Amino acid sequence: MPASIEEHLARILEARHHDPFQILGRREEAGEAVLRVHLPHAREARVADLDEPMTPLGTHGLYEWRGSAERLPRRPRIRWWDHDGAEREQHDPYSFEAPQLPDFDIHLFNEGRHWHAYRFLGAHPHSVDGVPGVRFAVWAPAAERVSVVGDFNRWDGRCHPMRVRGGSGVWELFLPDLPPGSLYKYEIRNRDSGAVLLKTDPYGQQFELRPQTAGIVPQPGGFAWADQDWLHRRAAEDWLHRPMSVYEVHLGSWQQDEDGHFLNYRELARRLVAYVRETGFTHVELLPVTEHPYDGSWGYQTTGYYAPTSRFGTPDDFRFFVNHCHEHGIGVILDWAPGHFPRDAHALARFDGSALYEHEDPRLGEHRDWGTLIFNYGRNEVKNFLISSAMYWVEEFHIDGLRVDAVASMLYLDYSREEGDWLPNKFGGNENLDAIQFLRDLNSSVQGRHPGALIIAEESTSWPQVTRPTWLGGLGFALKWNMGWMNDTLEYFKKDPVHRHFHHDQLTFGLLYAFTENFVLPFSHDEVVHGKRSLLYRMPGDEWQRFANLRLLYTYMWTYPGKKLLFMGCEYGQGNEWDAARALEWHLLQYPFHAGVRQLVGDLNALYTREPALHHFDFEWQGFEWIDCHDAGQSVLSYLRKGPDPADVLVCAMNFTPVPREGYRIGVPAPGRYREVLNSDSRYYGGSNLGNLEAEAEDIPWMGRPYSVVLTLPPLAGIVLRPMDASGQGGED
Repeated sequence: MPASIEEHLARILEARHHDPFQILGRREEAGEAVLRVHLPHAREARVADLDEPMTPLGTHGLYEWRGSAERLPRRPRIRWWDHDGAEREQHDPYSFEAPQLPDFDIHLFNEGRHWHAYRFLGAHPHSVDGVPGVRFAVWAPAAERVSVVGDFNRWDGRCHPMRVRGGSGVWELFLPDLPPGSLYKYEIRNRDSGAVLLKTDPYGQQFELRPQTAGIVPQPGGFAWADQDWLHRRAAEDWLHRPMSVYEVHLGSWQQDEDGHFLNYRELARRLVAYVRETGFTHVELLPVTEHPYDGSWGYQTTGYYAPTSRFGTPDDFRFFVNHCHEHGIGVILDWAPGHFPRDAHALARFDGSALYEHEDPRLGEHRDWGTLIFNYGRNEVKNFLISSAMYWVEEFHIDGLRVDAVASMLYLDYSREEGDWLPNKFGGNENLDAIQFLRDLNSSVQGRHPGALIIAEESTSWPQVTRPTWLGGLGFALKWNMGWMNDTLEYFKKDPVHRHFHHDQLTFGLLYAFTENFVLPFSHDEVVHGKRSLLYRMPGDEWQRFANLRLLYTYMWTYPGKKLLFMGCEYGQGNEWDAARALEWHLLQYPFHAGVRQLVGDLNALYTREPALHHFDFEWQGFEWIDCHDAGQSVLSYLRKGPDPADVLVCAMNFTPVPREGYRIGVPAPGRYREVLNSDSRYYGGSNLGNLEAEAEDIPWMGRPYSVVLTLPPLAGIVLRPMDASGQGGED
């Protein structure tokens, strides 16, 4: 039996109605027009268009007007006076009776196939019949009632209840006359428990500065992008064979103002781009700027998957940051954390009173190590939420890539869990089949629609084919961090050189798998925190040896196959561990050793980007060839790096001891002279300036090669030589 008017009104007054349009707004009843409104704080209300009073229905804020349909406008305005005497006027939202969300969008969302859900969910400036306002939409299938609350209605959930769209779980409401910049949240009443929750918008595009958590209705889009040339080049270029050297940055602590406060995105853009260009990096990678409540999470415990954090400014300020980078030839990669989310009561956790974005069972839904919750990747709408977020950053902010955090924790059901604290998949294995499908869909959808936009995996296990196409059974990532190489290399370098010959295989082992994936070589923020010390102070020896080791480490890294990533501060040898609450120790650049390391990193970047031999075959065996990998006794490695042209050859030799090696003979592929184009022991970098200006190849076979050169290998240093042609060219820097 249909509910009576009295029953509908009772549910309105109890804040339990799932569709207030059934009783509120402009309608016809018994042959006359009726306008019915609920204004809980009003002491008097009038139809403003007619300047006629509305009749109170009791004492609870219900008002009604009845009369001729010809007299009542289709979109009537209401004027009312609050009990405190304030006068207000606006169009009645419940007289905009037609649903504003297309059925097709909702259908695709429920199917898990709407890669742009952010375009209809969330808060969006919107007009209906020429009346401007804001359209709100949120997914909350376990709700009995959802209301939009904000600074425009005293945060009172009785004022603006939403309408649910059938069984989709999507709720919507158009609020006329509401301006951009308004603060808002959703008040949700759970259908089963009756619990009332106050939640931020999962699709919110801007939030208040922490510790406040309300969403901010975004301004209509109008940013003037000027990076079209960059985007066209990005789509057309063969990124696999292009240089890629990434400077990883935490925006809150890279630099701060004189009072120790955060810089705005715009000021950061100007300072950071100038520095990055001077130091030769091709990209910056930002620790998450997605909105997050806790500074100490560095952004990895995200609550706003569609919002640049307000710590550094507005969304348009962040657009300026990206645009400025692109105008100056710098790509922008964003760290993105779809592996988990925090338990903060205002955000995604038990969003509608149920385990909506997470799993109900803690054996599936909780990260034991991090105290966070795991997304339910098997739920269509959750997968949609995450893929739409990735698409949003690429499309709305022109981001060039997303580095996906903690992929291993997503792939394994037993990740960091004790026996009995996890549930196997349907085949009895420990693979998270839903997460695997999510990652494949993520990579194929984003990279398929946006060629040149790269999805990068931080994946720390030997999971096969992470960077191979999905149609070949791979996960479809563009790149993967080479965590094995990083760990082995740092383990080796921390050892006293007198013991290194026992651990030579830690350097050579990586070449057995170097070309199985598209690898990035990362010395990231994770290597300079939590008591690990800075890279400089992980090196053994006295001060001179520590800096020499650090310069050798970077020379080895930049001449090794794979794209490069270095965390801020490491490029000049910061001494202290990174502290996210303080700016980097920029004063150290006044000291020659630190300035020398930065100069070396700049020269390595220049050499890497200029020489096809160092970047063209980063992912293919054709670009690398051992000269000698067996000299463990002297802790020396020598190898060739090769480009697509046979003339693109570089000879690299690394001495991992503080003992100079004079008269050291290595085999080379061709006769002629070889000129030193980089020496990490140069006095310009703070070294002892031992080395070779040139070396003449002799007709003496060595190491299986027809020619050889005799070199002086400087202590704790790497050298790079290039063959010279008959005119003497080929060695210029």
